[in-house]
Amino acid sequence: MGTPTEIAKQGYAAFGRRDIPALLELLADDVEWRFLASPDTGTPYGGTCRGKQQVAEFFGKLAQADEILEFEPREFLEGPGHVTVLGRTKGRARPDGKVHETEWVQVFNWKDGSKISRWVGTADTAARLAK
Repeated sequence: MGTPTEIAKQGYAAFGRRDIPALLELLADDVEWRFLASPDTGTPYGGTCRGKQQVAEFFGKLAQADEILEFEPREFLEGPGHVTVLGRTKGRARPDGKVHETEWVQVFNWKDGSKISRWVGTADTAARLAK
């Protein structure tokens, strides 16, 4: 599969193609997927998912809530058992059409070096809600 950074890049490439099944293949069956936001704050895809099925649901909620206009992973910082990625995104909130931009941080972890066992992401979710 490659180094942790290469695997993370494969995931971003699959996301860019909107190929969620290919992205899910990079995940451990018992993956923990956590976006640090709450649906109560207007971010319907926030919270913790466990397992590939719930991660697929996460991407469904994301697609319903936001049209991704630009998504740019900029920096990959690899350490023992993890890769931290710094990037930015530009999206259009649905249904109101408000365009928003934010920088983000995402962390990937591996248990055995081959499949992603945990992902944690955070961004400025207030940018999505600002009027």
